[in-house]
Amino acid sequence: MDFSSNYEISRTAKFIRSRNFTRVALQFPDELLKDSTKVVSALRDELRSLSESDAEGNRDYRDVGLFVMADTTYGNCCVDEVGASHVDAECVVHYGHTCLSPTSTLPALFVFGNASINSNDCAKSLSNCLLTNEKPIVVLFGLEYAHAIHHIKEIMEVESSRLCGSKENKALCYAEVICSIMDPEERFKTPGRQLGSFDSYTANGDCANSGQMNSTGCGNKYTLGGLTWKLPEGHKMDDYMIFWIGSDNPTFVNALLMYNNCHIVRYDAMEQKLVNDLSRQKSIRNRRLNYYVEKAKDANIVGILVGTLGVAGYIYIIQQMKELIAAAGKKAYTFVMGRPNPAKLANFLECNVFINVACPQTTLLDSKEYHAPIITPFEALLAFNRGSHWTGAYVMEFGDLVASSSLEVGNKEEEARFSFFQGGYVEDFELQGKGTVEEERSFALAEAAEKGLQVYDKYPYSLGKGTAKSGAEFFASRSYHGLEIEKDDSSPRSVVIGRSGKASGYKDEKSKKENT
Repeated sequence: MDFSSNYEISRTAKFIRSRNFTRVALQFPDELLKDSTKVVSALRDELRSLSESDAEGNRDYRDVGLFVMADTTYGNCCVDEVGASHVDAECVVHYGHTCLSPTSTLPALFVFGNASINSNDCAKSLSNCLLTNEKPIVVLFGLEYAHAIHHIKEIMEVESSRLCGSKENKALCYAEVICSIMDPEERFKTPGRQLGSFDSYTANGDCANSGQMNSTGCGNKYTLGGLTWKLPEGHKMDDYMIFWIGSDNPTFVNALLMYNNCHIVRYDAMEQKLVNDLSRQKSIRNRRLNYYVEKAKDANIVGILVGTLGVAGYIYIIQQMKELIAAAGKKAYTFVMGRPNPAKLANFLECNVFINVACPQTTLLDSKEYHAPIITPFEALLAFNRGSHWTGAYVMEFGDLVASSSLEVGNKEEEARFSFFQGGYVEDFELQGKGTVEEERSFALAEAAEKGLQVYDKYPYSLGKGTAKSGAEFFASRSYHGLEIEKDDSSPRSVVIGRSGKASGYKDEKSKKENT
């Protein structure tokens, strides 16, 4: 695969030139970081060439600052606006796999890459599915294979014309890429309909954060992982078979969850074979709904994991989760810790369940290695909304949950839920406290909260001893409290100087030895 074509050097340089950017952040995932220096060098050469060919000489693009970003704070698929802000970048060029989640502040250009695929073999597998399947087919794909869809479509049209005498095959519906350029300030532009040259990107490729498309479908229009497609009037996804082109990645797992009533097959482009056995992926859905959600219903303390600081709308969904948890009579803590791992979350053993507020492709975490289940905001709605139960729909985009805090996820029936404040199961939270004096309500709530917050030393490896009467007391009993507090100032220090020297003998250890 040609290096310049794979990283779209010419198109990226034209994008920088068209918007007069002077500081550009280049975001690479770990697997592509090895090519970062070559990309920077090629971009500088292309920008130099554009400067020399500028007849008017209005701008010298050789002084554009290019900054390579690696080891992103959160998922590689999201635009790292926090990292870009550290170098005062005016835009981000994102390379590799992406979720195309809307950005909050910075414009972004996405370079998907051109993954290798045998278009003829893929079209052959797709044709066999058409012949052996009675349902029409929706063709979905990983964004790295978007470059090959036009060729596959041409092959299928020729095959359809040969077999049926018509170039149009109404049994096939192809998804298209929503956009390749994202600009938070341009909220009302129509998302692009196809991949093409740089000019077609600038004309139709800007992606607005208007929320006009959603993962569950708007009418007969659907989106998933940066793809969009529209079904004929009167049709729905349950009437179709899904033909996925690409690897077993988070977007594919999202498709299995969201369209769980569809027959789904996957074409593995690397192995050049069709995968029909999806039992492992389907077990993920059953485990999440039958185990994680039920565990969350009995939780007392809920941890909210902030899994993104760049995806538009994350603040609103966090606030919605807090209100939902409080209405269910439970206690919530909010944690900002970058990428979660078992060691980090093990520091908060009092949390019975965690809600991961992140983009659709990083919100699903396998909880087997964690001490408590990690659920999505949608699963939290199922667990904490009284009387709610799953009806088949599965929402991955947390932006779709912001609009209404009382999202109808199922028929609501009277059901007892565990109250953190009451210390047991209650029938109706709405009737609690009515007809009482405000002071009595406040005292009763404080007393119940104190009782519910009691945490006993039931873990043999817990550092705290005795009984904590409040969340603050529990955290105060820990050996590690975060940043140290100055004695003459109640505010935490922004910087803590660590150890220096060699591991065999740090400088502070040498001074201690001398004193002894």
